[in-house]
Amino acid sequence: MIKVLLFVVKTLIALSLVGGLIGVVAYAMVKPETAPQTRDRPGRGGGASGGRGPVVPVLATQAARSNLPVVLDGVGTVRPAATVTVRPQVDGRLLKIHFREGQQVNAGDLLAEIDPTAYQAALDQAIARRAVTAVQLANAQRDYQRMIKIPGVLAQKTVDTQRAQRDQLQAQLQADDAAIASTRTTLGYTRITAPITGRTGLRLVDEGNLVRSGDAGVVTITAIDPIAVLFTLPQQRLGDVRRAQARGQVPVEALDGDSHKVVASGFLEVIDNQIDQSTGTIRLKASFPNPDRTLWPGQFVNVRVKVDTLEGVIALPTAAVQRGPAGTFVWIVGAQGKATVRPVKTGLATETQTVITEGISVGEQAVTTGFARISEGARLIVRDAPAAAPAVFARPRRTRRGRRGGRGGRRRSEQQPSAAATTGSGTQNSSGGAAPTRESRQ
Repeated sequence: MIKVLLFVVKTLIALSLVGGLIGVVAYAMVKPETAPQTRDRPGRGGGASGGRGPVVPVLATQAARSNLPVVLDGVGTVRPAATVTVRPQVDGRLLKIHFREGQQVNAGDLLAEIDPTAYQAALDQAIARRAVTAVQLANAQRDYQRMIKIPGVLAQKTVDTQRAQRDQLQAQLQADDAAIASTRTTLGYTRITAPITGRTGLRLVDEGNLVRSGDAGVVTITAIDPIAVLFTLPQQRLGDVRRAQARGQVPVEALDGDSHKVVASGFLEVIDNQIDQSTGTIRLKASFPNPDRTLWPGQFVNVRVKVDTLEGVIALPTAAVQRGPAGTFVWIVGAQGKATVRPVKTGLATETQTVITEGISVGEQAVTTGFARISEGARLIVRDAPAAAPAVFARPRRTRRGRRGGRGGRRRSEQQPSAAATTGSGTQNSSGGAAPTRESRQ
């Protein structure tokens, strides 16, 4: 009986100890969860709802008056000013080639020689025939002079016959002179010369081959300085081009394939005399000096035609102009850096620039990027645009700190302007809207 009581007492003591230990652990686990609740209560200025609110980073441009070129964009093909295929004009064996492939040649330079032996012999024969005719003519002239000095001795018919023979020999002498000139010209064709100044292409025939006047030719020469560009514009822009042409020379620029770099500057030369009905476009030709061989025949280039200049206008990047149910507006960085909606009226609008005719004054700052987090009265901070922002829109990469930082880390990363938001419009805005305005091709 005593043993049973001892067992019961020990069991109760063990259960009491286990229960106490469980209570201590439970209290330790519950207590930390109550502390953050007191810390997270908004106090005076202690959070986003405690007063001032978050600061929104943006890019902005300052409105200023400038002269804005109005340009039309097109796509063209570089064409040489002249192209000549040099062909032999006589038949014979190609004796010598005097040019190198890709060489710059001038008009009149010797390019090749054809064996002149047969043509030189023909010229010598023509000269000999003329000499015989000249001797015969001189003899006939003397006989005729003797006949007319003694009138009445010879019959008139004999005198007339002698005069006719003299005249015939005079005509034969003229024919011999013409034959000599023709043969000499043919002999000159054995020396093939450059008809224009330009650059030679690939050689089409080698020395020693028999060439004929109907062959493909010896070489092709292209004149590439100056050089031409053929391009098209929509027929709706024909009036703009003609008005610009009436005011004087129309400047034209050739740009590389990405339209980032001007590779040549020239002037409009010709407007075609009809519109292509199948495409609704008009063909034009511009001429460019090309001393550095920047443009090459067959090359595709973008073309920019300056048709007008808007003087003293306020132009903003098109990205700054927003549209809503109430109309067109821009976000202005107002007093104390607060965001303000400003309704505006626009003029000429293109992909890159928009002319503001009413609603914004010189010196005001218009937001160009960062619209997603802007609201009326929000505090703005204007960031500096990158010095050289590439025109590539890349998805921002999340940092390790942002992943580990939890909710607060994500908020801090959202306040940093991404690379995609700062490219394009942020860089263009630094000039105050002075970039060229491109007309729409629609």
